[in-house]
Amino acid sequence: MDKPVIVTVDDDPGVSRAVARDLRRRYGHEYRIVRAEAAHDGIEAVKEMRLRGDEVAAILADYRMPQMNGVQFLEAAMDMYPYARRVLLTAYADTDAAIQAINVVDLDHYLLKPWDPPEEKFYPVIDGQLAAWMRTDRTARPELRVVGDRWSARSYQVRDFLARNHVPYQWMLAEDPEGAQLVKAAGEGCHLPLVVTEDGTTLESPDQAALATAVGLSTTPATDFYDLIVVGGGPAGLGAAVYGASEGLNTVLVEAHASGGQAGQSSRIENYLGFPDGVSGQQLADRARRQALKFGAELLSARKVTHLEPRGQARVIGFKDGGEIAAHAVILATGVTYRRLEAPGLDDFVGRGVFYGAALTEAPACKDNEVYIVGAANSAGQAAVYLAGFARKVHLLVRGDGLEKSMSHYLIEQINAIDNIEVSLLTEVVAGAGDDHLERLTLSTKGEERTVDAQYLFVFIGAEPYTSWLGETVERDAKGFVLTGPDLVQGGRRPRNWALRREPYYLETNVPGVFAAGDVRAESIKRVASAVGEGAMAVALVHRYLEKQ
Repeated sequence: MDKPVIVTVDDDPGVSRAVARDLRRRYGHEYRIVRAEAAHDGIEAVKEMRLRGDEVAAILADYRMPQMNGVQFLEAAMDMYPYARRVLLTAYADTDAAIQAINVVDLDHYLLKPWDPPEEKFYPVIDGQLAAWMRTDRTARPELRVVGDRWSARSYQVRDFLARNHVPYQWMLAEDPEGAQLVKAAGEGCHLPLVVTEDGTTLESPDQAALATAVGLSTTPATDFYDLIVVGGGPAGLGAAVYGASEGLNTVLVEAHASGGQAGQSSRIENYLGFPDGVSGQQLADRARRQALKFGAELLSARKVTHLEPRGQARVIGFKDGGEIAAHAVILATGVTYRRLEAPGLDDFVGRGVFYGAALTEAPACKDNEVYIVGAANSAGQAAVYLAGFARKVHLLVRGDGLEKSMSHYLIEQINAIDNIEVSLLTEVVAGAGDDHLERLTLSTKGEERTVDAQYLFVFIGAEPYTSWLGETVERDAKGFVLTGPDLVQGGRRPRNWALRREPYYLETNVPGVFAAGDVRAESIKRVASAVGEGAMAVALVHRYLEKQ
């Protein structure tokens, strides 16, 4: 079988030869190295390899080339080799351009020139990219098809579920020729949205459980008893699943919607340790999910938990659709949900122009439209930067008198540098209106109201914890956040046997063996990194708890 190819393109002959030389030294025995000194020659070489059926593992392109720059080259090469890892070679002066290019071609890495010594600055980068390419499933599959109405809330929910669970699909409107053919083939009285699976099976307006099963997500537990149950698949839950499974605990993670939680909806997280170029929430969640599976954790999707009950030494959780599982210990990592905007008319258009969270599936549809975002924290800022790449104009509506109190400085600088983002301070949405979808918003600025045409409203106005299902079992504060450790003591409550322990269990609830981590916990720091850290720490405390049983 022919060796896979590493392509390098640089218009500087000296640099081109140096890149190819270093690649051959390290990878020549496993990969074929193809170099070009002009972008046009590089594209022609890639086309020939595609026609021959060669595999391309990685493409390294210089940023400054006369015919087309490196970003344009990589964008053209992506059409032929979408799975190839993309690396941009840049000078120090081009760093900002390289970072901006991450959103254009989903760049995997940018590499500063010069890279001497290659053992420290070059090979570790290429090693990582080739390892990631080897892990990628490059098997061509028929694509899942979804047919629905443009302004259907149910259609949006199906598309959002598939996207957040990393299931590729083709979206088509019911009035489009191909969409109409599929609806006709499904039979008279077809209920939209229609989902057509790879083997031709049709599902009409499926619920999440049916959809999850159809696309191969696990929904049924392998056993009825575990060492550890993690409830919630956000950063804290995924962190707990990774550490629990890697440390030998029989671990199951239960998620009602999709792994990643709110962080999974973020278009780009730029302040997470170890990702200097930023990483999308979906990418981070997908990596964590695969990591948990690698260590043997079991992941259940589309299963909503409705109660928690201590039974002797066991901790039992029950599901909305029936059934239950038990474990020695439970980690609550259910995170939070965005609060609803209390303005007349908006509830009628949720999923039909009004979206809570980033709703990344809607971004392409925003092209040439004006969109409105409500919020002043990082999530709103990240959404504004991302949607500015699609929409004609982005209006960021802020109730307060500035962004500095609630948004990171780096995001404020980015927003100020983007021409088609307009920040409106002391402004609120007071009403929404339309026929079958959102068409108008009434805004109030310092008491003066005005009506604007608007088809897209994205809302980020704080969050509330998903803990009502806990009932009276687990102590919570007035806002519903779970109380743990010192907060229980300060509230005049102490978990059973607290005095017998050598040190406080900072993440343990009033129920021994039940811990809380991440945003759902009272007084937690609402950051992705701290949530992951709490998930890992909770596993350490689970070990201590189990040792004492």
